Amino acid sequence: MRTETMDTRTIDDLAICGGAPAFAEPLHVGRPNVGDRARLLERVNDILDRRWLTNGGPYVQEFERRIAELAGVEHCIAMCNATVALEIAVRALGMKGEVIVPSFTFIATAHALQWQEITPVFCDVDPETHTLDPGKVERMITPRTTGIVGVHLWGQTCDVDALSDIASRRGLKLLFDSAHAFGCSYRGRMVGGFGDAEVFSFHATKFINSLEGGAVVTNDAELARKTRLMKNFGFTQYDRVDYIGTNGKMNEMSAATGLTNMESMGEFIAVNRRNYEQYRRGLEGLAGVRLITYDEREKCNYQYVVLEVDEEAAGLGRDELQQVLWAEKVLARRYFYPGCHRVEPYRSYFPHAGLLLPETERLSSRVLALPTGTAVGPEEVEKICRIVARAVSHGAQVRERLRERASVSESPDKVSALASPAT
Repeated sequence: MRTETMDTRTIDDLAICGGAPAFAEPLHVGRPNVGDRARLLERVNDILDRRWLTNGGPYVQEFERRIAELAGVEHCIAMCNATVALEIAVRALGMKGEVIVPSFTFIATAHALQWQEITPVFCDVDPETHTLDPGKVERMITPRTTGIVGVHLWGQTCDVDALSDIASRRGLKLLFDSAHAFGCSYRGRMVGGFGDAEVFSFHATKFINSLEGGAVVTNDAELARKTRLMKNFGFTQYDRVDYIGTNGKMNEMSAATGLTNMESMGEFIAVNRRNYEQYRRGLEGLAGVRLITYDEREKCNYQYVVLEVDEEAAGLGRDELQQVLWAEKVLARRYFYPGCHRVEPYRSYFPHAGLLLPETERLSSRVLALPTGTAVGPEEVEKICRIVARAVSHGAQVRERLRERASVSESPDKVSALASPAT
């Protein structure tokens, strides 16, 4: 219950202050979900018996059908991973010159453009949804702009209507990076059929994984045709190549894993939501800590539990709270630190980009993702909430201990200090 979770009596039991870590084994953000193992092994044995391991086998075809059905789209092209899917979708759409994209996203979103010598123009995000701010998108358009890549973040969708309106009026292509939004909806419609195309990720860290994998989904038949050609070297027949392409194919083992996990999708979402609700109750009313919430009117995968830490109100910063959690073996992640515009090659190309990205800069210093998924249960969530509450409620003391620890680690006695329980 909340009264137990919010126990803030002392910080002496925190591992950062010399106590034993709360967990014997590390708790990761995005530890892979595993569905029905017996069913998966049945499929694996079937694949081995068929000796059809790749090149559009029956499991890839079935996975594509299931994704298209769930997303409510006509076409799904499964890929080896979502980064290649983004690259191919961008190329198939004919994007070039400049493309507007958030900086507050995983680096692959920007790299998929730059890799093809397309300039990613970083745009700021809405402070509440953490997705592209349409008003600011409009102001970033130049004569060289050919497209917009919106990113649905944490399972929260972009303002699809506003971005679609801008793209339509300005003659721009509109692609959505939907890596976080599989199984989510926008105004009652499932994510997948918006813009010219959308890209899903089925990486191992996603709540539905295919080991590695991704997919392009669209209602545009010609775009789907070009995408299929491009992901298979441009082959139109057995020994005929009519288009430029690469090897973006998904293999049968990945598709079998994806299908098996989709069969447990309801269970995975239920666990995610249970964890999210427990985090929300456990952290409610804690000064300086805001849990990102979801629109209850929409379908959501509840895949991410994300905090914003206000250093002034909490008494310690996001990075300090992360240090506290890591000492407890809770490997909370600083998504998406430090922002694409602050890593290479973009920080060299656009050294002053941050001046136009105040919300991105703010979020990059405040956001922290906590462990969830089927590897985390009620007991783990309760412990994590207690650690966060104790650290924040004694922010000044924790900050002083962290400074002392940093000072000791830099001293000549560093080796002996690192052997202490506090580390």
